[in-house]
Amino acid sequence: MAAVKPLVTFPDVQSAGAGVLRTALAGRSEPYAAGAAVGTRVPTDRSPELERLPYVMVRKDSDAPHSSMANSRCTLRVTVWHEDADQAHDLAMLCQGLLIVHSGPVIRGVRPGIGPLPAVDDVSGVDLSTFTVLANVRPTVLSA
Repeated sequence: MAAVKPLVTFPDVQSAGAGVLRTALAGRSEPYAAGAAVGTRVPTDRSPELERLPYVMVRKDSDAPHSSMANSRCTLRVTVWHEDADQAHDLAMLCQGLLIVHSGPVIRGVRPGIGPLPAVDDVSGVDLSTFTVLANVRPTVLSA
């Protein structure tokens, strides 16, 4: 008789990544991290006059479960809007480092992907920096 694979799902890695950064950034003393808000959506109003900077957005770009369903490798894209290009880069580097050293119940490990790369928001003209990481996601075993 063939072995039956367990029924598994994968938790919301996008939400987990945002939670990791929200918690980790709250305790940081670097001036460019002060007051950083973390979310999973592009701000609807990105006017530079608004006091919503810095803003860190975490999005899942891809999801590649292993055929055994014992792991899923997800690409997370993190975009940082800030008051200037230097602070956007510095905060992006900090966020990347915080994700890479993280290991927890949803995200079990992280490797660097691409970036940080500088850019300018085409809607608001606000400086931003973006990068990707590859996150290994732990499955949740469900009863059949």
